[in-house]
Amino acid sequence: MTPLLLAFALFAQGAAPAAAPAAPDRLPAGAPADDYQFVAWCYGALRGYLEMHDEVMPEVTRIETQFRRPGSNLADDMKVYADMRADGRSKLTQFQAALTAAEKASLRPINVVGAQAVQLGRAVWTVHASNTTKAAKAQAWMSWTLPARCETVAKDLEARSALMGSAFRADAPK
Repeated sequence: MTPLLLAFALFAQGAAPAAAPAAPDRLPAGAPADDYQFVAWCYGALRGYLEMHDEVMPEVTRIETQFRRPGSNLADDMKVYADMRADGRSKLTQFQAALTAAEKASLRPINVVGAQAVQLGRAVWTVHASNTTKAAKAQAWMSWTLPARCETVAKDLEARSALMGSAFRADAPK
């Protein structure tokens, strides 16, 4: 075999298998498709989640205590919720920055539409209102996660808004 064919054969053997196609980036049920409104929806859903913390933690603690995984430590498991709360607060700040940047960059007022989207996001948690048992509410809270799409859309929105905002201010007097 010629050296070139041998090299090609070795290269082909070591080739990584083709990657599986990426899953479609779907919107959560009821979330708006517009980026600004979607980030506002994410803000509202996350805010509602964080506001439920004190209400659900006694039941979360009971559940975590009663249903221990073998070899697990209650303190370690409860720390996860504290970490999630801190991370959620950080994401709220990120979402607020993106929303503020978009509002500043917009030629028309969009904050009313944003406020409606925040309320729509918060409504995710009205399902778990007073007609739900404490255990069911805590389980829903424990298993909820913010859609990963929220962070990427917020970053993109803030970056685009910074570009658009500077373009709109190009003619402004210094």
